[in-house]
Amino acid sequence: MEIVKVPYQQLITQIGSLLQSGRQQAAQAVNTILVQTYWHIGQHIVEFEQKGNQRAEYGTQLFERLSKDLTTAYGKGFSRSNLLYMRKLYQCFPISETLSHLLTWSHYFEILKADNPLEISFYSKQCEHEKWSVRDLKRQMKTSLFERLALSKDKEGVLKLANEGHLVETADDLIKDPFVLDFLNIPEQYQYLESELEERIISNLQQFIMEMGKGFAFIGRQYRMSIGGKHFYLDLLFYHRILKCFVLVDLKRGEIDHLDVGQMNLYLNYFKKEEATEGDNEPIGIILGAKKNHILVEYATDSITNKVLLSKYQLYLPDKQLLQNALNKLLED
Repeated sequence: MEIVKVPYQQLITQIGSLLQSGRQQAAQAVNTILVQTYWHIGQHIVEFEQKGNQRAEYGTQLFERLSKDLTTAYGKGFSRSNLLYMRKLYQCFPISETLSHLLTWSHYFEILKADNPLEISFYSKQCEHEKWSVRDLKRQMKTSLFERLALSKDKEGVLKLANEGHLVETADDLIKDPFVLDFLNIPEQYQYLESELEERIISNLQQFIMEMGKGFAFIGRQYRMSIGGKHFYLDLLFYHRILKCFVLVDLKRGEIDHLDVGQMNLYLNYFKKEEATEGDNEPIGIILGAKKNHILVEYATDSITNKVLLSKYQLYLPDKQLLQNALNKLLED
């Protein structure tokens, strides 16, 4: 029987891979146990509070006293805020099996800062779908992602969004209104050029793709198309892995008008005939502008068979309360 000799460096690599895999599994196991433990602590607190007499006896001082006594007995990790969120974890996820094994306590701590049960459910699902880090989660909550997506749907669609997360299944699922580009750090009153907007997006491409959503793969900028002896240049070109199609993005510093729609329609016709290959679905065009005239847009896109999506972008964080009020009104209708 021939003995296969393994190079020493390969042995080191194999051992390293095993260690890394083992450590990841151990960390995930520890995290799962920690979240489950905190859930059970929350359960005990709620059950204690529900025993009328004890609740009246301890009143609002319960969490201060618990924090002090548990910290003295067991060390760090039992601040008043931590205990309050352990209770909220149990209240929001009364069935422990619905907790995700992929999310850490740090994820849940951020998610539970939301007041709306629909919002809490959405961010827990979306974190799991897109494997967000805690930092990614904080940004998405800060930019009111749930409200921005929910306001483009009907009441039934909002409930589905909360229960399942945001699944990209059609072209319309790519749109948020508005897109929030605060990471570009362009002052609100600054008179920037479209070329500068594009340059800043390229410099912050990873964050831009995160804002655009799951599935985008960047291909290039100022993509040249030769049509009828003339050269045209598309601002940004992507390929969408889930929808299996090219996504063309055109940036407008001001208001989107009918000429922009016509130009995008030209680009999409070119891509269908000249760039798409077997297996590609029809391309999608997205025009991002600082403003859009809804009536003009409606007439400009009415008879177009290509998929042209129009959305606003803004360079600052949205007013969460205004979005929440609009969402509440939608759910009440």
